[in-house]
Amino acid sequence: MSSETEPPALSQATAQRLGPEHLSACVALDRAALSGLWTPAQWQDELSHPERLCLGLLSEQGLIALASGWLVLDELQIGAVAVMPEQRGRGYGRAVLQALLREALQHGALNATLEVSDSNTAAKALYQRCGFVTAGIRRGYYRNGDDALIQWLRLGDMEEVRIAAHS
Repeated sequence: MSSETEPPALSQATAQRLGPEHLSACVALDRAALSGLWTPAQWQDELSHPERLCLGLLSEQGLIALASGWLVLDELQIGAVAVMPEQRGRGYGRAVLQALLREALQHGALNATLEVSDSNTAAKALYQRCGFVTAGIRRGYYRNGDDALIQWLRLGDMEEVRIAAHS
């Protein structure tokens, strides 16, 4: 890959708020990374609703990674974390997820929750590195029959988790 088509170095990648103008990029990333978890109409809602936070890492090639969630009272309910398959393993998922968690904290969230497939080893490792712990299981939750692990993070613990991850 030539230097002009490489994604930004993680140290230079900055998460930015995504809006309705990023609809096609979010749908494309969803299809590539999550097998079309959401429809375009669902992404439109996600990108337009004021209680929803959607952050992404963008490069000249487009959207590399995203993380989105809903603010419900003092809780961030994370709905999607995705990284382009060819960009995985470079820290983009952790960077965009931590940016989403910081943004939620600034909006008054005290906790964050998400569901992850019990068979998704990479995602479970990412969430563990970010400090999430499993609090329950939803049996047969996913279309393929996989169980969902319900995970939680107290956002007040996030800074010490971030520091530990870089140690």
